[in-house]
Amino acid sequence: MFESFFPRPKLFFISFAVWSIACVVLWFSVARDAGESFSLGGWFGFEYPAEAPEVEPLPALAEDADEAARAAHAALRAERAATMTAYESARESAGTFWLYQYMVLAYAIFLAFWYRFSPHRWARWSVFGSAAIIFVTWFQVQLDVMINEWFGVFYDLIQQALAKPHSVTFEEYLGQLLTFGQIALVAITVAVLTRFFVSHYIFRWRTAMNDHYMSLWERVRHIEGASQRVQEDTMRFAGIMEGLGVSLIDSVMTLIAFLPILWGLSGFVTHLPLVGEVPQALVFVAILWSIFGTGLLALAGIRLPGLEFRNQRVEAAYRKELVYGEDDAGRAQPPTVAELFDNVRRNYFRLYLNYLYFNIARYAYLQVGVLLPYIALGPTIVAAGFTLGVMQQIVRAFGRVENSFQYLVNSWTTIVELLSIYKRLQAFEAAINDQPLPKIDRDFMEHGGDPA
Repeated sequence: MFESFFPRPKLFFISFAVWSIACVVLWFSVARDAGESFSLGGWFGFEYPAEAPEVEPLPALAEDADEAARAAHAALRAERAATMTAYESARESAGTFWLYQYMVLAYAIFLAFWYRFSPHRWARWSVFGSAAIIFVTWFQVQLDVMINEWFGVFYDLIQQALAKPHSVTFEEYLGQLLTFGQIALVAITVAVLTRFFVSHYIFRWRTAMNDHYMSLWERVRHIEGASQRVQEDTMRFAGIMEGLGVSLIDSVMTLIAFLPILWGLSGFVTHLPLVGEVPQALVFVAILWSIFGTGLLALAGIRLPGLEFRNQRVEAAYRKELVYGEDDAGRAQPPTVAELFDNVRRNYFRLYLNYLYFNIARYAYLQVGVLLPYIALGPTIVAAGFTLGVMQQIVRAFGRVENSFQYLVNSWTTIVELLSIYKRLQAFEAAINDQPLPKIDRDFMEHGGDPA
C-alpha cells in the first residue's frame, strides 16, 4: 500500500516529521530574525523597512482647547497611528515573504536528499507531490487567517455603523466587502487547482498499488477475493485517502496557524463560568473539550472497524457464490445462498446497532460544541469586555482550533471505513508473502464466514 508509492515509507515519514520539527525550532530560534539579511523580498516589493519611524509624543491638549485645536490634535494622532500601522504592515509582509522563502528552501533540501538517497519510480508524485500539497495547504490556511482578521475589522465597522448613524460611509462598507471578495477569489482559485492536483496525485497512488499487485498476479490470482482487492479496495483506499489525507494536513496546518491567534485573543477572556479566572482560558477549553470528544467517540465506536471489515467479507462471500452460480447450475442453490445472506443480514444489524449509540454520542457532542464558545465567553460578554469584531474573531479562531483537535471526531466514520480496507489489503499482502493471516481473518475463516 505504501511501499509501492513512497520510497522506504517508514523512514520517509519519520524523517519528514523530524525535519519539520527541526525547521520549526530553527525558524523561531535563528532564521526568523535573519530575514533582513537574507530575504530576496526586495526584488519583489517585499523589502524590510529601513528603520522604525520616529514618532514624537503628542503634546498635551489643553482642557479649554477650542474645536479647531481638538480637530487638529485628533488628525495628528490619526496620522501618527497610520504611520506606525504602515510600518508594522510592511514588516509583517516582508516577514511573511521571508517565511515562504525559508519553507521553499527547507522543502528543497529534504526533497533533494530523498531523490538521491532512495530513487523511486513514483518519487516525482509521492515526494514532490506531497511537498506541493503541504505547501499549498499552508498557503490556504494563511488565507483563512486573513479572512479571520477581516471578520474583526468588518464587525467592528458594523458595530460603529449601528451605534451612530452615518458614522461609516457606504464607500467604506463596500470597501470591506471588496477586500473579502479579493481574498475569497484567491482562496477559491487555489482550492480548485489544489483539488485537481490532489485527484491526480491520488490516482497515481492507486496506479502504483495496482501495478504492484498486477506484477504478482500469477501468485495472487488464487487468493480468495484477489480481484476485489486489486480493483475495488485499491480504488476505495485511494478515494478515502484523497479526502482524509488532505483534511489531516489541513487540520495540522490550521492548528499551527490559529493556535497562536487564539492564545492572543484569550487575553480578552479572563473568567470562565463555574471555574473562575483561568489564564489563556479559551485555548485550554478547546483542547480539553476536543480530548473529551475524541475519547468519547473512540469508546463509542470501538467495534466499528471490525464490523466494517466483516461486512465486506460476508458481502464478498455472498457475491462470489452468485457469480459462480451464473456459470454452474450446481452453485448458488437456495440453502447456500440463504445462509450466506443471513450472515450479511446479521452483520448489518450489528452495524446498525453500533452506529445507533455512536451517532447519539457524536451528534450530542457536536451540538453542545456549537454553544461552547458562547458559554465560555458569557462572563466577558456580560461585562462588555470586547467589541463585536473581537468576539467574531474569537469565535471563529476557537472553531478552527477546536475542529483541528477534533479531526478524529469529524472523520471517525471515514477512518473506520479506511481501517476496514487497510485490514483487507493487509490480509491480502500477508497471503502474497506466505505469512500468517491477521487474527480477524483467522477468526472469520474458523467460523465459516459467520461474522459473530
